[in-house]
Amino acid sequence: MQTVKLGRTGPSVSRFGLGCMGMSGMYGESDRAESIATIHAALDAGMNLLDTGDFYGMGHNEILIAEALKGRSRDDVLLSVKFGAQRDPAAGWIGFDARPVAVKTALAYTLQRLGVDYIDIYRPARLDPSVPVEDTIGAIADMVKAGFVRHIGLSEVGADTIRRAAAVHPIVDLQIEYSVISRGIEDSILPTCRELGIGITAYGVLSRGLISGHWQPSSIGRNDFRAHSPRFQGENATHNLALAEALGKVAASKGMTTAQAAIAWVAAQGEDIVPIIGARRRDRLQESLGAADLSLTPEDLAEIEQAVPRNAAAGTRYAEAQMAHLDSEK
Repeated sequence: MQTVKLGRTGPSVSRFGLGCMGMSGMYGESDRAESIATIHAALDAGMNLLDTGDFYGMGHNEILIAEALKGRSRDDVLLSVKFGAQRDPAAGWIGFDARPVAVKTALAYTLQRLGVDYIDIYRPARLDPSVPVEDTIGAIADMVKAGFVRHIGLSEVGADTIRRAAAVHPIVDLQIEYSVISRGIEDSILPTCRELGIGITAYGVLSRGLISGHWQPSSIGRNDFRAHSPRFQGENATHNLALAEALGKVAASKGMTTAQAAIAWVAAQGEDIVPIIGARRRDRLQESLGAADLSLTPEDLAEIEQAVPRNAAAGTRYAEAQMAHLDSEK
């Protein structure tokens, strides 16, 4: 697995990272043993970047990762953790808290659940509108000085917020959705990150399975996030699956699967962009890793973008209430 430097000040990371959210119920039921086996397969393939959030399964994901890492060298793994989302006992989303005191409390619980002494990259999952980003980043910077955090990242924030955060402490990466059907970062966010030497860890490279070549409406099960996502509903889903089919035809003509073409497209946008692969099964991981061996030509990229034009997707990437909390969309 090729490695790249994450941003100007960050660590060396595998070309692809593993997103672990789907292993903790966000896309319906998952198999614990298969999830752990998938993490092991990713590490064995040379992937060293594991991405999680303390609110994924209300701590379940961190505990799962801790179990998977037993017997592994801590130095071989980079743990990227998001914090701040607040949930109730029924798993409902009830707000966001990025106050300095909340930052340090959340970190303490994360260290305990993961069973580690430090987090490699710590980031607020969203911008807390009631707390200046300078205060949030300052609190994480305190934890860097104390040795509990190695690097600071951001997630789903816009260009102005990125600049304000970077003025407080070096930022190694921005985690944000980026795929051939979600290209909003190209206008101002990506140029700002490149100006400041901040890497991109791109999640949603398969748009939560929508452009994987595998998803169908019947795939949505109980407690699946996609049951409430506009892009997966009714006519939107029909329209978007047609885009996935068009992508699949281009991919097949070049000896790739649909998922591999989608992932390779993201990787081809620059070495400062690290695709996060959200696999929760070994077969899906293996398919996705096939994209690491692909080198798309300018002609390949043009064909993919002709099949899936920018802004062609129907529906927003989150429901209206959640979109309102995205500083990156303002």
